[in-house]
Amino acid sequence: MSSTVELTKENFDETVTENPFVLIDFWADWCGPCKQFAPVYEKAAQDNPDLLFAKVDTEAQPELAQAFGIQSIPTLMIVRDQVAVFAQPGALPGPVLEDLIGQARGLDMEEVRRSVAAQQAQTGQGGAAEDRGGEPA
Repeated sequence: MSSTVELTKENFDETVTENPFVLIDFWADWCGPCKQFAPVYEKAAQDNPDLLFAKVDTEAQPELAQAFGIQSIPTLMIVRDQVAVFAQPGALPGPVLEDLIGQARGLDMEEVRRSVAAQQAQTGQGGAAEDRGGEPA
């Protein structure tokens, strides 16, 4: 039984808004490394039941993959409080994934928000999600 949620363009925004900590695996059925990463991701989901683990099938949801600039799969993204705090392609080994989850848990989200606001001010970007093609603000 899977402990992950399938994300679609219809449920993505609501899922990320309603859950303070979401890990997202961008994958495809034909992808060998994705298949290797799947059991590692599933074990992490079982070991961290307080977090939401989600998957985006890039073949079925090309709009989501495009919105986030996914060019390689698998790509793992971590979203905390509607801020993407991590995104990296590649199948991670279990210990690396667990360490990454620990680091993301330890982030000071107020500090992250200040840093994002400062970067946006420097580049002249607005803070609205719509300004960046639907990516979380």
